[in-house]
Amino acid sequence: MIRSTTSGRAGIIGNPTDGYGGAMIACSVKNCAAASIEPHDELLVQNESGSKVLHWKNDFENKGDYFDIFRSVLRYFKAYDIKAKITTQSNIPVQAGLAGSTAILSSLLSAVLAYMGKDVNRYQLAEINRDIELNYLKCQCGYQDAYMTTFGGLNYLDFRGKEYYREWEKEQYATVENLSRYVDELPFVVAHTGIRHNSGDFHRPLRERWLERDSAVVNGYNEIMNIAREGKRALLDNNWDELAYQMNKNHEIQDSLADSGEQNNYMIMAARENGGLAAKLAGAGGGGTIIVLTFEPERVKKALSTAGAEQFIELDPAAEGVQVEYVEADEAASTR
Repeated sequence: MIRSTTSGRAGIIGNPTDGYGGAMIACSVKNCAAASIEPHDELLVQNESGSKVLHWKNDFENKGDYFDIFRSVLRYFKAYDIKAKITTQSNIPVQAGLAGSTAILSSLLSAVLAYMGKDVNRYQLAEINRDIELNYLKCQCGYQDAYMTTFGGLNYLDFRGKEYYREWEKEQYATVENLSRYVDELPFVVAHTGIRHNSGDFHRPLRERWLERDSAVVNGYNEIMNIAREGKRALLDNNWDELAYQMNKNHEIQDSLADSGEQNNYMIMAARENGGLAAKLAGAGGGGTIIVLTFEPERVKKALSTAGAEQFIELDPAAEGVQVEYVEADEAASTR
C-alpha cells in the first residue's frame, strides 16, 4: 500500500493575489488530508461519501459528484486500466478557505504518481496539481493552495510571471521561501466560521474584471501584492503593529472588491474589538475561516465562540508538505 498525506493552509497576508502575479504569506495547519492506493481486482474509489467502481472509459468523465477528483486525476494520466483500491479522507473543514479540496487532490495525486512509478519534483507536482484543478475539475483558482499543500510550512510565496494561465510545462515556477527558521512565534488565532463557500464561484467574477482591466481590481490587487511584501518584513522583524496594519488593510481592500459576507465581517469585528490587533479572511474570500493576530488568544477565542465560530484551527509551521510512504501489507492490515 502507498499512503500520502498533506496539510491544509491558512493565508496570513497577500490573498487573493496568487493568480495575478502577486505574493503572499501562508502557513500550514495541523488538519490533514490523506490518500492511499493498493492493488485490487477492479478500480474502486472511496471517500467519506461512499464508494464507486469505475468500469468504462465514460465512467472517468466528471459527473458533478464527490468522485470527480478521482476521475480527474486518473483521466489526466489516462489510467483507465489501473486495478486498485484508492481511498481519500480528510479532517480539514469543507469549503472553509483552508485549501481542503486541494489538499485531498495533492495527497491523491502523489499517491497515484508513486503507484504508477512516476517521479516528479515538488515544483512539477504543484503545477500538475493546479493544472488538474483548473482544467479537469474546472475550478477557478490561483496557485497558492497547490504550492502550500505540496511544500508545507510557513512560506513567503512569490508568483511573479504567473498572471496568465499556460500549460503547466510552460509555466514559470513560483518562488517558495520557507520562513520557519526566522520566526520564533506566530501569535495567531485561526477560527472556522462554519460558513461554506465555493472558491471558484468567488474567483470567477473577479478574474473576469481583472482581465477586462477593471481599475478597482487591478489597482487593488497591486496594492495587496505590496502589502504582502511589507508584511514579510514586519513578520521577520516581529513588528506586530505593522503586520496588523497591513493585514487589516489587506482585508479592507479584499472586502471592497467582493463582499466578504455579513457573518464573516461580524466575526472579524468581534475579534478586533476583543483583543485582536488584526483580523481578516484566511482564504480568497466569501467565507470559511478568519485569522486573527493577537496576544490575547483566549479572549479572542471566547469572543469568536460567542459570535458563532465552529472550530479553532492550529497552525503548523513545521509541516513538511506532501509525504509519501510505502506500507507493507501486514502493517497496512494492522492499522485498518
